[in-house]
Amino acid sequence: MGYLLPTEYVQYGLSADTTDNWIAFASSLIDAHCRRSSLAPTQYVERMRLTAGSQAARLSYAMDRSAVTLNSVRVRYGKPRRGEAHELREMIATAFGVPGSWNNLDPGMIDVNPTTGELTFPSNFLGLDYNEVEITYTAGFAEIPPAVKTACAQVVKNAQAMPAASVKSSKMDTLQMEYFSASLIDPQVVTLLKPYIAQRIG
Repeated sequence: MGYLLPTEYVQYGLSADTTDNWIAFASSLIDAHCRRSSLAPTQYVERMRLTAGSQAARLSYAMDRSAVTLNSVRVRYGKPRRGEAHELREMIATAFGVPGSWNNLDPGMIDVNPTTGELTFPSNFLGLDYNEVEITYTAGFAEIPPAVKTACAQVVKNAQAMPAASVKSSKMDTLQMEYFSASLIDPQVVTLLKPYIAQRIG
């Protein structure tokens, strides 16, 4: 998906005859820089461990002022890590066959902070804290922010100013090429995209 519409090219400083492939190229560089599939609404699945004593986790792909929808949530009281074991809790959990079993949790029971993408989970019916969660959610902007559109236009300008900028060096006898897209993502673009970079991968 391109982050600029043809009707916006002139508004963001590009010529009206700019072709769509320039926008698609710039948008893909922005996605790679932000470590995302897209800044538009996209579904993600994340599995993460919760810190002992904390029932909170942060979504990697949530962004300030973006829409976040929890589609499904699975939780479990997994085997504790070293230093996390509580003997009484272990005995209770084992008696009820809790460790290792995944359970669906109503997304409405989870407190979501839309600004930070932080989730707070309730304890389970035994009063135990979950320590592993799997979240399927949709995050992204239905309408691309002006800062991203400006960054997209700037990447296109940088690429057009240096048509051969994508190739730093080449060696035809061994078919080797060294690319540097970093010159297209200049400091101005980095600043514009900083709020949209995924915070945690994995």
